[in-house]
Amino acid sequence: MIRIMIADDQRLLREGLQTILQAEEGLSVIGLCENGQEAWRQTIENRPDVILMDIKMPVMDGIEAMRLIKRDAPDTIVLMLTTFAEDRFIIDAMAGGADGFLLKDMPSKQIVRTIREAMDGGVMLPAAIASKLAARLSVLSRGRADSFDEQKLSRLGLSFTERERKIMLLMLEGYSNRQISSTLFMGDGTVRNYISVIYNKLGTSDRKEAVAVMRGLLLDDGP
Repeated sequence: MIRIMIADDQRLLREGLQTILQAEEGLSVIGLCENGQEAWRQTIENRPDVILMDIKMPVMDGIEAMRLIKRDAPDTIVLMLTTFAEDRFIIDAMAGGADGFLLKDMPSKQIVRTIREAMDGGVMLPAAIASKLAARLSVLSRGRADSFDEQKLSRLGLSFTERERKIMLLMLEGYSNRQISSTLFMGDGTVRNYISVIYNKLGTSDRKEAVAVMRGLLLDDGP
């Protein structure tokens, strides 16, 4: 019997998944949680085999809860519940040890199949998310030096290193410092130092203003 816990702040989704999974032979839902802190505590107490973990939740988000669970109950399989629009969090979740991902609008049979395959040791990444993730990683691997308008940079007397440019591109996509840290395999303090240097070069200490300035430095056909 595969013992499953569901953590999501939306009651309808929690109970809907519970109904689907309880109807399947060999699956048993042993707990429902509405935030990451509750999921972490219940995992320590009840030791489920699999947790379906929403990424965005109050009190403690799913990624932080997953990190704690992987620290305290490393054998527990954690599958992150996400939407197509939340792909920017995937690298952060993968870096934290997530075993796979489930799109919230997946057909019920696919959800059940993914849980069973995860128990067999597979890392589950839906094709739709995998393609977007591959595109993001491709952007980072190329460094995207061609994303910035070199003439504008020269005219303004601005110069950025390859690492600074990668951080700037992630900032433009709305990544937090923590997500940048996970994506580029850098320490949080190192990322903060780089961003401080970028701010200094741009002449601002406000993130929103810095992003607006950086957007103006992109080529017209940039991201």
